[in-house]
Order: sequence, then structure tokens, then C-alpha cells
Amino acid sequence: MSNTLTKADIVDAAYEESDRSRVEMKTIVESLLTTMKTAIKRDHDLLISGFGKFEAYAKQARRGRNPATNEALILEPRKVVVFWLSKKLREKLN
Repeated sequence: MSNTLTKADIVDAAYEESDRSRVEMKTIVESLLTTMKTAIKRDHDLLISGFGKFEAYAKQARRGRNPATNEALILEPRKVVVFWLSKKLREKLN
């Protein structure tokens, strides 16, 4: 059995805890995830109290190298998303 929680698992868990249909719960979960993705794409921080914070930021272009050929190259600028676990959840995990 896999240790990965999937979107389908989240929909099933929400369905079990509510009086709504599975289709309605899938729509709600997908809407929530779309809102989260949109916020992160716009370079907003996404804070979920008691869970954690997603931060998007731009990385500058930088020099790098291909480890197979040792060839020098320039890595293009890109956006990166980091996640910081909330203090409360970190304490519960440890």
C-alpha cells in the first residue's frame, strides 16, 4: 500500500464526513485546490493556519554545469515554491 495521500483520498475522506454527494465533494476539493494554485501563481503567500505556509519566489538566472559532461551552462530564471510547516503541526509530529 502506498503512503501517498491522493486527491481522490481527500475527496473520499470529505465525503465520509459530510452529507453531500461524492460528486459535490470532488467539485469542492477541486475548487479549493484551484484557488490555492491561483494564489501561488500570482506570487502570493498561502497561509493555512495550523498547517503551514506556501511561499512562491523567483530565482535568478545562475551558472551551473552538466554533471555528466562537466559542461558549463546558464540556468534560466524560474519560480520556486517552498512550504513551511506550522509550529503547531511540527510540534504534533515530533
